[in-house]
Order: sequence, then C-alpha cells, then structure tokens
Amino acid sequence: MGFILVLTIFLVLSIIGLGLYYIKRGLSGKNAKKILGINIISIFSLLIIATVLIISGNVYAEPAENQASEAVNGLGLLAAALSTGLSTIGAGIAVAISSSAALGAISEDSSLLGKTLIFVGLAEGIAIYGLIVSILILGRL
Repeated sequence: MGFILVLTIFLVLSIIGLGLYYIKRGLSGKNAKKILGINIISIFSLLIIATVLIISGNVYAEPAENQASEAVNGLGLLAAALSTGLSTIGAGIAVAISSSAALGAISEDSSLLGKTLIFVGLAEGIAIYGLIVSILILGRL
C-alpha cells in the first residue's frame, strides 16, 4: 500500500514539474498536446489503480461506532462549506463584471455613481446570502 502512495506522489509531482517546465519554455501546439496526453494517461492510470485496490479489498474504511450521525454531520459541514464557497465565487464574478461596467459608466457620466454602487452592492449580497445559509445549516447540526 505504501508503494502505491509513493508512486502516486511521484506521479503527481512529476506532472506538476513537467507542466512548470513547459510553461517556462513556452507552450506550442505539439508540446501542449503532449503534456495533455501525459496528464490524461496518468490520471486514468491512477483511477484504474485505485479502482483495482478498492475492488480487491486492500482499501477499506473502518466502521465507526455511530456512523449514521457522523455521516449526517459530515454532509452538513460539507453543505455549509459549499454554500459559502460557491456563493463567494459567484459574488466575486458578479462584482468583477458589475464594477468594471460601473467604472466605465462613471467615467462617461459621473452622475451615475449612486446607481452603479447599488448594482455592485447587490452583487456583494450574494456572498452574504451564502454565509447566512451556511450559518443556518450549522445551526441545525
């Protein structure tokens, strides 16, 4: 089992090193296809190795005493993290788009400042809604 872990770490680090090497050299069409092929082959080989180990029974999870409540608790934590993270990403994208448009509008007509601040504030509200949902989820656990 340790051999598979060392092989996986070596494979991941070598792919990262190969990617950094080609980025430093500059990617062209042929080199980009080569590195993409190496990445696809390595990912699928790791997937096949993990599947074989799971099917053969060499990899298993130890049963917990109260496994049902831990699973529910874990899913609740995952839901809270996803609601906060995804809403923050969405708010970042919305603020980036709306604030760049607001700057363009303000540069042409300075009287539009109040209206554009409202739109940027609405975009920032998306992150607050995600945070409120995650607080409500954590309160239920």
